[in-house]
Amino acid sequence: MMKSKTVLSLFNGMNGGRLALEGSNIPVKKYYASEVDKYAMQVADALYPDTVNVGDVRNVDVSKLDHIDVLIGGSPCQSFSFAGKQKGMVTTTEIKITTLEKYLELKEEGFEFEGQSYLFWEYIRILTDIRKYNPDVLFFLENVVMTKDWEIILTKAIGIEPVKINSALVSAQNRKRLYWSNIKTTTFGLWGNTVQDIPQPKDRGILLKDVLEREVNEKYYIDSSKYEQQYDDVLKIDKGGSPKANQNKAGCLTAGGHSGGNHSDMDLIVECVAMRGGNPENPENPKSRESGLDTVQMIEPRSDGKTNCLTTVQKDNMVKETNTQTRIRRLTPRECSRLQTVPEDKIDIMLNCGVSDSQIYKMLGNGWTIEVIAHFFKEIK
Repeated sequence: MMKSKTVLSLFNGMNGGRLALEGSNIPVKKYYASEVDKYAMQVADALYPDTVNVGDVRNVDVSKLDHIDVLIGGSPCQSFSFAGKQKGMVTTTEIKITTLEKYLELKEEGFEFEGQSYLFWEYIRILTDIRKYNPDVLFFLENVVMTKDWEIILTKAIGIEPVKINSALVSAQNRKRLYWSNIKTTTFGLWGNTVQDIPQPKDRGILLKDVLEREVNEKYYIDSSKYEQQYDDVLKIDKGGSPKANQNKAGCLTAGGHSGGNHSDMDLIVECVAMRGGNPENPENPKSRESGLDTVQMIEPRSDGKTNCLTTVQKDNMVKETNTQTRIRRLTPRECSRLQTVPEDKIDIMLNCGVSDSQIYKMLGNGWTIEVIAHFFKEIK
């Protein structure tokens, strides 16, 4: 029988790490969680009332905690993301931070830091402190795919090359992330370098149609009439004038169960679309954000049966339904939870703990795909 683990989860969010541990049958003796968002803490406590919150990661002192067996976390990604400014880890005066020593020096001198991605160095600080008494501590860190120069800096600090996994293998969501871990390793090359020995998850073939609810409240639907012509224009550009490309992969649902019963019984075609700013005045590239042209919301479809990466922006992932009419709606909180592979019984707890839809969307967008994390945790011996 496996010995129970004492876990420290940094940037804990809604307790995604605990969900993955439970799904991997890893017994937990004590679960410390560092989190400052009150809504994420509310969901985390509802899911696991025995969670011990230790507050802001910048103030965590491991000497005051029990012996840590496993350190996990997904440090803030906004300054690394290709969707952002990609400044990486810098001070507000543009001093680049490439080592823990430099970070601690700047922190001691009272420098202010750009964004929150610099908090990666707090993860490294805490990992370093734990290694002083437990050199065999298991660690796990997640972050976005980033520019190679920043990936190299993170890799050098943590001491092992990352593995890139797309959540689309275990979910209906396209979500590429980097994972650094020593949970399962092997030696490689002439010099015996330590590398991860984590294979890619098996593709489960899950599509958008597999996570959609059959009854959806009308409040999630939007007025799509003003987007219909734009959708047709974008469809022709994206798919070479061949409408409904890959339609079977996008999948069909029987529409009779939808809210209000106002759909016919004919098959309902569903696909993921995003609403993003573009320049329809530029016929050669209407998706461009060319300066001086009017920017309007345009619809960008996917045709592979998956969703875009969940973010904190709901319009990045909308559902387009087509039968006798075209309707566009937001994903529901339950559907977003399914995209992050949260177990159904845990979704029920999340949605009934008094936290608003907007906060649920936010924490899921910032959170983990549980089945990807469990893929690592199942290798813990």
